[in-house]
Amino acid sequence: MAELVVQIHSSIAQIGWIAWDSLNDSNPFTSYAYLHALEQSGCLDEASGWQVMHLSLSDESGIKGVMPLYLKYHSQGEYVFDHGWAEAFERAGGHYYPKLLCASPFTPVSGIRLLSDDQRVRTAMLTAVKQICNQNNLSSVHIIFANESQWREMGNHGFLLRKDTQFWWENSGYANFDDFLNALSANRRKVIKRERRDVLAQLQIKTILGADINETHMDQMYDFIRATYDKKWGAPYLTRDFFSQILATMRDKIVLFFAYNGGEAIAGAINFIGDNALYGRQWGCLREVPFLHFELCYYQAIEFAIARGIMRVEAGTQGHHKLSRGYLPHPTYSAHYIRDIGLRNAVANFLEKEREAVEKHIQERRENASPFRVSPPL
Repeated sequence: MAELVVQIHSSIAQIGWIAWDSLNDSNPFTSYAYLHALEQSGCLDEASGWQVMHLSLSDESGIKGVMPLYLKYHSQGEYVFDHGWAEAFERAGGHYYPKLLCASPFTPVSGIRLLSDDQRVRTAMLTAVKQICNQNNLSSVHIIFANESQWREMGNHGFLLRKDTQFWWENSGYANFDDFLNALSANRRKVIKRERRDVLAQLQIKTILGADINETHMDQMYDFIRATYDKKWGAPYLTRDFFSQILATMRDKIVLFFAYNGGEAIAGAINFIGDNALYGRQWGCLREVPFLHFELCYYQAIEFAIARGIMRVEAGTQGHHKLSRGYLPHPTYSAHYIRDIGLRNAVANFLEKEREAVEKHIQERRENASPFRVSPPL
């Protein structure tokens, strides 16, 4: 078999969109356009704590596999929380940062992380990333929001396995939103109808799709996000230029849900369209309106998915309030290689208990807290 050559790249442009996207599937968040936009717009650099280190494996015929890889100087923007591990290691005299992270930055969406359909190449990527960690005295490698099949491969190659939970809506062939409501319990139907009625009595909701999106909409979307971050978290991860970048290269994948008070846009949510899923990403508002978040981020997404035959809506992390609105719990997967044997053993023990707790939690929520009259199987 041809020898595979490992290379590290300081930008995705060094690999190129043809080579990268020939290995990617339909997930927009591991596409060349999305990751390149993050790099070009100043979201990812050493100052932000994200140093690009994309991995490629090649033979004499060309690139056979790639891995979106970053050297991280903190654990922000990941949505898989290892702060406790870092603090414990630092207290014991170790240095947790920098670490290696394989991910779509700031994007808690599951998908392939080892971009190759060749198992030999995927195995070589896992071996290579562990060697990079060991040779450079880094603490760890983290592969987050992997799909289940690759996650299991990672476990077979010495990575510790972690589970968490997200809430997704699934399309059971509904004809319209009322058809979806009829699948819910009477109480949940009543609550959702009231929430929607209260919002739509005050505001007008508009769906803005693809070619109809312009830079003014992106100005407004960024203002909504920035206003919401200012109230809760500080500066947003994404720059204004990022939205121009994706508008230029991913316009056909974007849908906006905006709320208007008269002619003034006061809130919005940005979503991305995949082959079988609608992905809710950021939202924000200039004025607080009861239930507006639910309308723009959950109900509008469901209506859009039903109308276009999209099979799933993923509305991001956290938020048990999603459950009562038709979004059921699903497992998410991450894998972790930790170089220090003491920390590794401690984390392995923790993850074994955590996986059991997550599995039990998902089962209990589906059985005992589902809003559906008959809860769909997992």
